[in-house]
Amino acid sequence: MPADHDLPYPHLQAAPAPAPPPGAQAACRIDSARLLGTRGEVYIVHRQQLYRLRETAQGKLILTK
Repeated sequence: MPADHDLPYPHLQAAPAPAPPPGAQAACRIDSARLLGTRGEVYIVHRQQLYRLRETAQGKLILTK
């Protein structure tokens, strides 16, 4: 994993993932900076529908259809 200063949004730090319940498989974890890239947004196709995930100026995420 790259150092924080190598990511597009070095001010954002990933929170530790909560532990899965006993017997459950851990969910995939992807750093938002890596997912959103330098543009701060990504388009996701889910069940033939297009969604846009973007970071706001306040550092929050918004998913729109």
